[in-house]
Amino acid sequence: MSFITFKNIGKSFNGVEVLKNINLKIEEGQTLGILGRSGSGKSILINMLRGTKDYAPDEGQIIYELAVCPECLYVESPSYENEKCKCGGTYKKESIDFFNCDRKLFASIKRRIAIMLQRNFALYDEETVIENVMKAMGDDDDFEDNLYEALDYLEMVQMNHRITHVARDLSGGEKQRVVLARQLAKKPMLFLADEPTGTLDPQTAEKLHQTLIDAVKDKGITMLITSHWPEVMNKLADYVIWLEKGEIVEEGNSEEIVQKFLDTVPLPEKKEVPNIGDDEIIIKDIKKHYYSIERGVIKAVDGVSLDIDKNEIFGIVGLSGSGKTTLTRMLIGLTEPSDGDIEVKLGDDWIDMTKVGPLNRGRVIPYIGLLHQEYSLYPHRTVLGNLTDAISLELPAEFGKIRAIDVLTTVGFDSTQAQNILNKYPDSLSGGERHRVALAQVLIKEPNIIVLDEPTGTMDPITRITVTDSILKARKDLGQTFLIVSHDMDFVLDVCDRAALMRGGKVLKTGKPEEIVKDLSVDEKEKMLN
Repeated sequence: MSFITFKNIGKSFNGVEVLKNINLKIEEGQTLGILGRSGSGKSILINMLRGTKDYAPDEGQIIYELAVCPECLYVESPSYENEKCKCGGTYKKESIDFFNCDRKLFASIKRRIAIMLQRNFALYDEETVIENVMKAMGDDDDFEDNLYEALDYLEMVQMNHRITHVARDLSGGEKQRVVLARQLAKKPMLFLADEPTGTLDPQTAEKLHQTLIDAVKDKGITMLITSHWPEVMNKLADYVIWLEKGEIVEEGNSEEIVQKFLDTVPLPEKKEVPNIGDDEIIIKDIKKHYYSIERGVIKAVDGVSLDIDKNEIFGIVGLSGSGKTTLTRMLIGLTEPSDGDIEVKLGDDWIDMTKVGPLNRGRVIPYIGLLHQEYSLYPHRTVLGNLTDAISLELPAEFGKIRAIDVLTTVGFDSTQAQNILNKYPDSLSGGERHRVALAQVLIKEPNIIVLDEPTGTMDPITRITVTDSILKARKDLGQTFLIVSHDMDFVLDVCDRAALMRGGKVLKTGKPEEIVKDLSVDEKEKMLN
């Protein structure tokens, strides 16, 4: 049964066409996959379907075929025609021009749409996990019923062991799972997922993909999903479209379209044998313990020791919540350790990073760059502003522009694209483009040590290769040391010299990336069996 129709959709931002003549039909209960490079229009299409006003089409129409209750304006999928609404009314089928319908009806449709945006966790930071999920249910039903239902959703997303944790204290992967539970709790008629598992470890991602199948696809809920993982498209999507520069260039069977897309992905440059120096970072028996009245002592990081050499690209891998991000936050001085030592070499001096003050870690921090997985750009500054004065990089105007274009090409924009986005604001960029600008913001300051937390989480394969090459080039040309937290095993294999495997706040093993990735796969199998 026809559900959503795109008719000749066109959209421009600042005179640049981002969607061109999109014609598409989505059936009720269908899962549509959307493939494409960063900036191809995937997220714009998702936000348009969500009803975000700034993304209203300039041309064409989005037509919803819906069952509408004339008494309360509650809407359902078209198959509910002639059924009874909970208010007592009877659903009547209507064709609705989404962006040109009655304001109340527009709001009613939006309430029936759930969305997971890439790297946007949208949680109540000070509320517990269970409270976050219950808030998504509204206040209409019985509290006890809502409580048990919320527990069921948290079990679906493998978060029933964190129900009393405050959202602020969760890892990025754990937050993403709570967001999914919240969206499922809304009981949507349409589920939009924009790179929903890009920042998750492989095991957790696989479980969430299965949750999307069990709780969305198999329930007959219509779903649109973007993902750079071919396995996701092949496993979830009934039909796939490939967007390129705002146009549908291919569409059809998922396996066929995914393979055509992957055939365009280049191989990364061969990793040269690096000129590794002496120790630059020494971590000895570092710990971070929290105390909770409900749970007692929580050992987020529990006795980790690592040596990282100058000019080395060192990876940290592990399941979501294993302590990776907490470890990096202690290294750069954002989180105070409970015990242990962290020393960083600056010039000929070793600096104690556990001590505050301008002669201790304050001396080193200006030489450390961080790209956190929850990165943010200055929304009221242009891309050029974000790369210069917003980060206190004081350069002559023309030189600043030249330097910004240079670093933007380093992270995957061609010279024309780099020139064109300089005067754009972050909100006018795609999620992948903002991600690359944030990486450029780190690289442009030329720090000695760069910490990257999930640097490729939501990037398409082509952009990921570009970023891989960029990191290798930055290490070769500038002699930088990289510490990379990633769930992207291909990326770790392509870029890292050594890696460490973390679980439960401890480092289980350090070695070559091939050994660590192999051990992680064994670890996943053991966890699944248990």
